Amino acid sequence: MRVVGEILLFSIAFDMMHAKISRESITEEDISQSQEREDIWVFPIGLPLLIGPGEISTVIVLMGSTENIEHKIIILISIIFTFILCLYIFLLSRRIHKFIGYNGMLVFTKLMGLLLAALAVNLTSAGLKNIFSLTK
Repeated sequence: MRVVGEILLFSIAFDMMHAKISRESITEEDISQSQEREDIWVFPIGLPLLIGPGEISTVIVLMGSTENIEHKIIILISIIFTFILCLYIFLLSRRIHKFIGYNGMLVFTKLMGLLLAALAVNLTSAGLKNIFSLTK
């Protein structure tokens, strides 16, 4: 199960490195309508966008790869820090987009995909070593 999650993680990283663009886009009309609404549901709708299959697989693999409670606490603190960082990025997203532009976003997506792929390959090799008991 662990190796399958790592392969899924690599698949997501591969898509990021090729900067596959979503077919859906937000129009100015959508933005103006969202600013007029009073009942915005952030938590139930926004959370699945942040926590997809890749993130769930990463957390499962990292938590399963250690028995040390200190390491698990560090992983949980990292998750909380990541959510806080995402909040700030969401709040500053228009400024960031204006600053780095469309091409900057593509470069950043490819770079993050490369880092995620490196993590996935590292975790996959560790998982395969455990499966086949290939220790040093």
